Amino acid sequence: MRRCAPGAPRMSRRIYGPFNRVEGDLEVQVEIADGRVAAAWVNSPLYRGFEQILHGKDPRDALVYTPRICGICSVSQSMAAAAALRDAAGTTEADNGALAANLVLACENLTDHLTHFYLFFMPDFARADYAARPGFDAVAARFKAQTGSAARDMLPARAAFLHLTGILAGKWPHSLALQPGGTTRAIEPQEKAQLRGIVAMFRRFLESTMFDDRLEHVTELDSVAALQRWATSHPRSDFGCFLRIAAELQLDALGRGGSRFLSYGAYTLHGVPLFARGIWDGGPRPFDAAGITEDISHAWLQGQPGPMHPLRGCTLPAIDNAAGYTWCKAPRLDGKVMETGALARQVVDGHPLAHDLAADGSSVLARVVARLLELARVLPAMEQWIAELQPGAPFCNTTEVPDEADGVGLVEAARGSLGHWLRIRKGRILNYQIIAPTTWNFSPRDAVGTPGALEQALVGTPVSADAASSAAVQHVVRSFDPCMVCTVH
Repeated sequence: MRRCAPGAPRMSRRIYGPFNRVEGDLEVQVEIADGRVAAAWVNSPLYRGFEQILHGKDPRDALVYTPRICGICSVSQSMAAAAALRDAAGTTEADNGALAANLVLACENLTDHLTHFYLFFMPDFARADYAARPGFDAVAARFKAQTGSAARDMLPARAAFLHLTGILAGKWPHSLALQPGGTTRAIEPQEKAQLRGIVAMFRRFLESTMFDDRLEHVTELDSVAALQRWATSHPRSDFGCFLRIAAELQLDALGRGGSRFLSYGAYTLHGVPLFARGIWDGGPRPFDAAGITEDISHAWLQGQPGPMHPLRGCTLPAIDNAAGYTWCKAPRLDGKVMETGALARQVVDGHPLAHDLAADGSSVLARVVARLLELARVLPAMEQWIAELQPGAPFCNTTEVPDEADGVGLVEAARGSLGHWLRIRKGRILNYQIIAPTTWNFSPRDAVGTPGALEQALVGTPVSADAASSAAVQHVVRSFDPCMVCTVH
C-alpha cells in the first residue's frame, strides 16, 4: 500500500490475471483510488514471434502460417494474408470466390459473436458476486459456466452452422481454401441447397432463442428507447435477459471509452462493403491507411526509433526495455487512439441504434449490443450471397506472386480491424507486420503517455473496498472480447 498525504485519496495497486474465458494470456494492473480504478496498464504477457517466422519465407507461405496465429479467428487471418498477396500481385478475386470468402468469414465472425455472448460474457452474471440480486437463480440456471442450459442450446446450433465452412473451405480452423484469387473449393448445385439449409437452421435458432423475434425486427431498432421497449416485450429471449441485467447494473455507464472508432469495411463485393469503411471522430471521416503507425515506447520491443508505419516497422523482442510493460505495440491512426470492433463497424456504417448507444462514448452495453445486432444484420446478407453463387463458374483466378512488391490486406474480424502488411524482395518475404483488433484495443501507452482503449475504458470502474471483487473489471475487459494470442501473434 502506498503512503498518502493527509486528505489525499487512498491509493493501492492490484493485478488482475490470468483471466479465464479469454483467448490467450492477459494481465491488467490497476491503481485504485476511493474504490474506483484511477489508472490501468494492460499486459499481453505472451510473445510468439509469427512475424519473425515469416521472414525469408516464400510469400505464399503466409497462407499457411498466419491462420495458425489463432484457432478461433483463423479465417480472418487467412483473408488478410490472401488480400495482402492479392494487392501485391495486382490480381482480382473470381466472383464466386469473393462470395464464398465472405460467407466463410461471416460464419466465423457470427460464430464468434455467439460464443462470446453465451460462453464468455453472460456466465459472469452467474458469479457469486450477484447471488443476492433478484432473479439470480434463473440467470445462473441459464448461463452458469458448464452447467447452464444456454450452452446446451447454443453449442449444437453453433456446430451445425460451422458445417457451412466445411462445405466452402474444407475445414475450420486453419483452412487453406482462401487464396488471393478466390477460393479453391467449387460447389455443386446440391451443396448450394445445403448451404441454404444450414443458414436457415441458424436463423431459426437466433429467432427462437437469442431474440424470440424476427432478425429484421431487431435490425430496425433505431434508438436506446426502442431497445428498452423491445426488451420489455421479449422477456423470454436471451438478448432480453441480458438487457434487463444491463439496466439493473447500469452497464451503459460501465467501461466508458472514447468516441473514435475505426473500421476497414466489412464483406466487400465488387468494391462495395456491406459495412462501410472509415472512421468516426465526432463525425464521419475518410480512412487513409497511410496514417497508421505503431509505437513501441512501452513495449518489450526494439528496432524502431519512433512510431513507424507497419510496412517499415519491425517486431524485435527486447525484454530489457525499462519503459516496457507488455509485448503489445501501440497502434495509432494519425496519432490517435482508436477503438475497433462490432460497435465501431456499426457506428461507422451509420446504424442509428449504434450511434445512440455510443453518443457519449463506448460502453459495456454498447459493445455487447453491437455484436448481437451484427448477428441480425449479417445473416440475411449471407442468404443473399448464397443465392448469388453460380455452380459451374470459376471460384479462383490464377495469381502469380511477383518477386518485388508491397501489399496490404485489411479485413474486419469479429473483434475489429485486422491488417497484414507484406514486403516481398527477391521472391521472399522481407517484412511482414500484423496489427490485430486486440492490438488496437489493448495497446499500451504511446510515447506521449496516452493510454490505449481498454486502459481508458477501465478508468472509473468500481472495485470493492478490499479489491477482492473483480466483477466490474471483468465485464469491461470481456466487453472487448479480447484475443490475446492475436495481439502479439
